[in-house]
Formats: sequence, structure tokens, C-alpha cells
Amino acid sequence: MGNRELMYRDLAHIWHPCTQMKDHEFLPLIPIKKGKGVYLYDYEGNGYIDAISSWWVNLFGHSNEKINKKIEEQLKNLEHVIFAGFTHEPIIKLSERLTKITPSGLNRCFYADNGSSAVEVALKMSFHCHKNRGRTKPLFVSLTNSYHGETIGALSVGDVELYKDTYEEILIRSIQTPVPKDTSEDAAFEAAEKMEELFEKRNEEISALIIEPLVQCAGYMHMYHPVFIKKARELCDRYDIHLIADEIAVGFGRTGTMFACEQANVSPDFMCLSKGLTGGYLPLAVVLTKDEIYDAFYCDYNEYKAFLHSHSYTGNPLGCAAANAVLDIFEKENVLEKNLEKIEYISKKLDDFKKLPNVKEVRQTGMIAAVELKGYSPKERIGLRIYEYGLKNGVILRPLGHVIYFMPPYVINHEEIDKMLETAYQGIKNVIRS
Repeated sequence: MGNRELMYRDLAHIWHPCTQMKDHEFLPLIPIKKGKGVYLYDYEGNGYIDAISSWWVNLFGHSNEKINKKIEEQLKNLEHVIFAGFTHEPIIKLSERLTKITPSGLNRCFYADNGSSAVEVALKMSFHCHKNRGRTKPLFVSLTNSYHGETIGALSVGDVELYKDTYEEILIRSIQTPVPKDTSEDAAFEAAEKMEELFEKRNEEISALIIEPLVQCAGYMHMYHPVFIKKARELCDRYDIHLIADEIAVGFGRTGTMFACEQANVSPDFMCLSKGLTGGYLPLAVVLTKDEIYDAFYCDYNEYKAFLHSHSYTGNPLGCAAANAVLDIFEKENVLEKNLEKIEYISKKLDDFKKLPNVKEVRQTGMIAAVELKGYSPKERIGLRIYEYGLKNGVILRPLGHVIYFMPPYVINHEEIDKMLETAYQGIKNVIRS
């Protein structure tokens, strides 16, 4: 069975995410048969470097033998159990490990099954915590250019214009404060001043501030200085506002440290984790929070203060097995230390992009790099043209509009980095010539 037949069978029934389905009248849909390491292979044997880690989830390559083994072992014993009134050893072990490696004070774990759901949990938990303490604070604050997921609550605290325009009438109440305009300290302090002005005026209404630490990934890979996170923590403390760190995309080593908040030496009130938590294998998310938040819900049943949230697949044992395998790899293989060398190698290779006349900016934070193009209107869909070039040359470069970015699995080697970057470079040059 070939790619074309599977594509037509797919398009007869399936509606794909973040896709204008009419595009597939001219843009091939790629059926993937298997994956190994940084490569995905279609049904005709073509290999593609997964330069975006399959939407930022894959850390240690496709079909990783160590993760495979742990999932297979778990599958022989328990695939799932209701997580109300029951528990299991894999999730206990995972929770103990997460509370040790995350910033200090995050001692409580509440599980969900995807990143958007984790954000919903954190928002509801923050509001409910204030309410249990006798205060109703209905507003949430996020940064301009932010993205936190696509369920209603998560969309509400994001700042994606297309989403807000489309769903405005059904979104919950939120307001935005400026994100630092660049990675300088001056920009961080300037944005913090604007945040303080907002908090001073409206702190009685605000439950929480939610941020994507260091990198706004869906926001065209916009990056900012760690001092902004430090200032945000100080302001949240001053005005009795919770700080939610959405580390769904940037956690587990993407920014060079295990968690981005570490670079500001900050512990948030809530930390949302997903994506890399299972190495890209299975849906699992967790919100870590502090004992003082947990204590606000701890009461006799008739007081009605218990947190009201649940998912059918909360705490799935197979997902927990994958997550424990991921943490095993981090512990045993010095992943963060090895990544430092790759980060430096990618940084040097990115210098070539700066010489291209249609490149506005090249930026990098850890294992995340981006090349922003200039001189094109959205209608030209310049990123799509480079994406097509990448597919023809064996590299998956799914762009963010006019931004070509790289977020590969950590197992990528120098030769594969060279191919990934050279393909993108030639794709951008090819656009100039056309």
C-alpha cells in the first residue's frame, strides 16, 4: 500500500488539526509507517528528519528501546485504573521524582491528559483557591503574543488574534500585559513596569498570571530574558496573585536547563507539564503546586471545598511508565550536559542564516532555534513553500508563518543537524531566487 492510496482514504473521513483541509488539494498528506531516532518513514520508504519533534513532544527519538521496554513491561500488568479512590506504583514513583526535580516547594501533583487540560486545571485551581479563602477574583492575566492551548479556558488566556476574534463571545475573562519585546534586560524591566501598573490597579480582581517562561513557542518562537520571570514572581507575591508557569513546551531541557524557571531561580505557584513528559509517547500532563494551595482545599466533605476536576484517563499507568523511563534517561545519560555541546554546535551553524537578505532575525534558547524571515505578506505563505521544500529533501520543517524553527529530538547528531539546517538554508535561498 502506497502513500497516495492512504492519503485518499484519510481525506475521505479525517479532519486534521490546525489545517485548512482544502490545502490538501495540492499539498500532499504524508502517511507515516514507522519512526526510528530522529527519522520518520513513509510507506514508500522515504525518510524525514523530524526537526520539530512531532509538535515538540519527542525528546529521545522515535521508537526508543528504553521507553518501549518500560511501556511493554507495564502493559503486562495494568493498562488503566480509575484514579479516584485508587492509585498505582508508577504514578507514585513519578510524583516523587517530579517533586524532587522541579523548583522548590512544588510538592503536590494533579494529573490530566494533555497540555491544554493542564492549563485548565491550573486556572480553575487558582480561582477556586482564592474562593476557598473568601475572595472572588475572576480575572486572569497573560502576556501579549501568548499561547496556552485550545480548550476554552486555555484559549481565553492566550493572545492569538485569530482565535480570539473567532471565539470571542464564549471566552472567559482575561487581560494581557506586554511581553518583553526582545531578550534584553531593559526590555524585561520595561515590561515588568507595565505589569506592575496593571497589578496595582486591578489586583483585587486577578487570580493568576500565566506565562510561558523564556520562549513563547506558538508565538513565533519569541524569546525574552529570565529577569522578567524573576520580576513577575516578585510582583505576584506583592499583590497576592498566583504565578502559573506553562512549561508544557519548554520543560524537560528544551531551554538548556531542566525547566526554564530555573534560569530565573523562581518557583511558581503552579507548573504545567506535558509534551516531553512522556518523551512524546503517550498523552499525560501534570500540574505541580504548593502545599499551601493544596491545604486550601483540604476539609471535611460537607464544606464543599474539594477541587472539582477529573479526566477518565487521569494518571494512566502506561503514560506514567513512559514518563518514568524518560526520567531514567535524564538521570543516567547526562542529557543536559550533552545537549550543551549540541546547543553550541547549532548556534555556530545558525550564523550562516544571518547573511541571507530575507532573514530578519536568528534567535536561540537552548535546543530551540528560530529564523524569522522578512519582506513577505501572510498571503504569500512563505513558510509553506519552505515546508514543501523540506519535505522534498527529507526534513520536516513545519513553520510558524514566516518563522522557520528547529526543535529536534535530543538524540540528533552532528550529521543530522547539518542536514536539517542546510535544508532550511537552501529552502530560504530557493525562495529568494523564485
